[in-house]
Amino acid sequence: MTRSWWGWGNVEDAVTGAEADALVARVSALLPTHDFTAHEAPEARDLGLPAPRVQVPASLAALPGLASDDVTDRAGHAHGKAYRDVVRNLAGDVRHAPDLVLRPRTEAQLGDCLDWAAGAGVAVVPYGGGTSVVGGVEPRFEGPSVSVDLGALDQVLEIDRTSRAARIQAGVLGPHLEDQLRPYGLTLRHFPQSFEFSTLGGWLATRAGGHYATVLTHIDDLVESLRVLTPVGVSESRRLPGSGAGPSHDRLFLGSEGTLGIITEAWMRLQDRPRFQRGVSVQFDDFDSAVAATRAIAQSGLNPSNCRLLDPMEALLNAGTATGGGILVLAFESADHPVDAWLDRALELVRDHGGRPGQPSGRESAAQDSGQDAAADGGQDAAGAWRSSFLRMPYQRDAVARRSIIAETFETACTWDRFGELHAAITAAANEAMARVCGDLGPGLVTCRFTHVYPDGPAPYYGIYAPGRWGSLLPMWDDIKAGVSEAIIAHGGTITHHHAVGRDHEPWYRRQRSEPFGTALAAAKRALDPAGVLNPGVLGLGG
Repeated sequence: MTRSWWGWGNVEDAVTGAEADALVARVSALLPTHDFTAHEAPEARDLGLPAPRVQVPASLAALPGLASDDVTDRAGHAHGKAYRDVVRNLAGDVRHAPDLVLRPRTEAQLGDCLDWAAGAGVAVVPYGGGTSVVGGVEPRFEGPSVSVDLGALDQVLEIDRTSRAARIQAGVLGPHLEDQLRPYGLTLRHFPQSFEFSTLGGWLATRAGGHYATVLTHIDDLVESLRVLTPVGVSESRRLPGSGAGPSHDRLFLGSEGTLGIITEAWMRLQDRPRFQRGVSVQFDDFDSAVAATRAIAQSGLNPSNCRLLDPMEALLNAGTATGGGILVLAFESADHPVDAWLDRALELVRDHGGRPGQPSGRESAAQDSGQDAAADGGQDAAGAWRSSFLRMPYQRDAVARRSIIAETFETACTWDRFGELHAAITAAANEAMARVCGDLGPGLVTCRFTHVYPDGPAPYYGIYAPGRWGSLLPMWDDIKAGVSEAIIAHGGTITHHHAVGRDHEPWYRRQRSEPFGTALAAAKRALDPAGVLNPGVLGLGG
């Protein structure tokens, strides 16, 4: 397979042919006057990248495969995979491409790269799988930079079967990690949408959300200890199931997005691979009732592995199901015991709120490889259709971006008491912004789903689909982004639940965090990275 330099995933998996025709036909039904002319990405060799402004010293240049100035390599590391990244790539705008891509094969080599960069004043942007959607891996600043790709550090180094944990290098991609754990009957069971193309280190650095809709929602919950390389030394926390010994070592670096140090290894808490799985999808006639049912389950202590609510528009567009109030995708799993009783009680709760469950699906067998099997996702009907669409969404986003459609997502979290007000504000802000920037091009659409739920609140995830104008997509996107982000902050939500801050969310992140915490974070940056070379600008630190 060949990774696309400009868009999501593999070139061979892009939306083409009959799939592209069907996608355009569906969107055409909503936007009959839109210009669906497809624009092609330029070849990397035609981008006109300037020559590298820096070269590594002879000691590093002598290491085979360490430093690359290949134009496709540099272009592929210039941006993440957000909508604005794809649009700029399609337009050939990679003005902030790194000068070099470095691929250390050992932590010692990484340390040598950091020492050289700090001494030479060269910015270092850590790079895992490059799936950031918030500008987290983009050297969006002036001056020389290198992208440090950790993909060669991809091994499970040690397994503690007794404690059910493993020491894992940060550059391992999701599928390769699971392949190494499978012979031991273990799994990390962390499956973000980017699972195939993202790394453990990236999940840790961005506090990624994963497979579990309740309890173990963030990668944070699966961390036993971290090893982090900083310009002033190594920070390594002790392996412990829990500790009250002062502020947490690990919490300082989780979510730091490579601006305080580079995570090289982690001891991760694992799960036995599930044997028992039951799932079902539930339809509702009223969205408020669907929300109430979801809250009842989140507060019940049943702790389903999947509890994702799709609003009517999300269900229609991405599951092909027309419903007045939405669909709840519900599933339970265990490696130890049957889960029928948990599912039965959950179905009692949804029926209390007017829910109509479909036919449950499930199994008792060896666990599936990916963790994305139908039972775990809630059955083979509407939920199964949505799951299939979910896995293709990034590729479909690229296909519509090529055809001047604005397709973006916004995710947040709030307490249950604030959800109604926040939901109304986000929906209104999105519709107002789309009407303003799209004008006579036509109306846009807003969808909502819950990706994770907690006893005290949901994590709503919004999809925005609007007609755009080629050549103006970026300012149109910026306007919609700003409108929705303002609504999130003004109505008590977080600017990000699991996509991270990066550079795109930084203005609103500054307003969300307290001033004393910002001061302390800046002090940590100065102490750990005195030369200010680590990912300048992320989290509003340096740059």
